[in-house]
Amino acid sequence: MEKMKAVICTKFGSPEVLQVREIAKPSPKDNEVLIKIVATSVTASDCIIRSFNLPATMWIPARLALGLTKPRKPILGLVLSGEIESTGSNVKQFKKGDKVYAHTFLRFGTYAEYTCLPENSAITLMPSNTSFEEAAAIPFGGTLALYYLKKAAIQKGQKVLVYGASGAIGTSAIQLARHFGADVSGVCSTTNLDLVKSLGADTVIDYTKENFTDNGIRYDLLFDAVGKKKSAHLHYKKSLSTKGRFISVDDGNPGERAVCKENLITLKELTEKGILKPVIDRIYPLNDIVEAHRYVDKGHKKGNVILTVNQ
Repeated sequence: MEKMKAVICTKFGSPEVLQVREIAKPSPKDNEVLIKIVATSVTASDCIIRSFNLPATMWIPARLALGLTKPRKPILGLVLSGEIESTGSNVKQFKKGDKVYAHTFLRFGTYAEYTCLPENSAITLMPSNTSFEEAAAIPFGGTLALYYLKKAAIQKGQKVLVYGASGAIGTSAIQLARHFGADVSGVCSTTNLDLVKSLGADTVIDYTKENFTDNGIRYDLLFDAVGKKKSAHLHYKKSLSTKGRFISVDDGNPGERAVCKENLITLKELTEKGILKPVIDRIYPLNDIVEAHRYVDKGHKKGNVILTVNQ
């Protein structure tokens, strides 16, 4: 039996619960592709699942969905870039050697050297103008930003503010909002002002020095790309125009409505046109998974933290 390296989440807890082990290499079913993973990303969602850092009101449904004392699916990781190593007998869309990127959603499993995915899941050819590391930085923040901006019915000429503009979702939202023709303001810390400006923000607000709710500007769309603040919609209400909308990453679980092949194809096309540029903060090898999670846990990453798997 062939073996592969994978990161196993042995129980819910601190980053130290993650262990690199050798396990059986998977084989694709008739409708699946076997992907040799080159890079993945350590997302905030990965860290929330690993630590089970959730509001008490969500504990029971989350335990049922994720597992009681440890993840039911012990290999975490939501996104990947890599190469098709083999295909099932019924696969039509992909062939061996194709360079792809994907979002595995509730299948998880990307903290590993290989994984299998159905060909009709959220997987497509990766942008032709990116490295594997850059491609792995697109699916998580990109799909969520695209979903929420479309949900809010973003329109050309609107005044849009992105709170948390330097994270994985925020950096994508700034660029996508500009693409949709909005006048974009980004809120971030002092150290990230230049980054957010470089992504196309018309105005950048340093939250350590200025509270945007006091500037008198009314926004048509206010996108909270961080979440976590229960009363945010009330706190930000006075900054909305008469018909303005507030939307947050805490607004329910977008699920597979966001994580779909069509959205990945859209992001691919925008990346190839130079409209969307992936933002990478740090790159770690798979063996440094604990250190990577410690860094993301701090909550100050710029864009994405990438793990290299097969090099």
